[in-house]
Amino acid sequence: MKPEQNKTSERMKSVKATWDKAPAGPKKDAALKHYQAAERAHGDKNEAETIKSLDAAGKALS
Repeated sequence: MKPEQNKTSERMKSVKATWDKAPAGPKKDAALKHYQAAERAHGDKNEAETIKSLDAAGKALS
């Protein structure tokens, strides 16, 4: 695994943990959609799209 992929995997874990702790509501729902997009992009090895989706998920939770 490349170092940048490892960082992205760690970031995905962090965003998921934040999402797990978030209260139910529209922000959590929006963040889930972005996180799922990040998972798909990560599976497709599209690093740029993964990061973009993780940023959106984090922003939705804040």
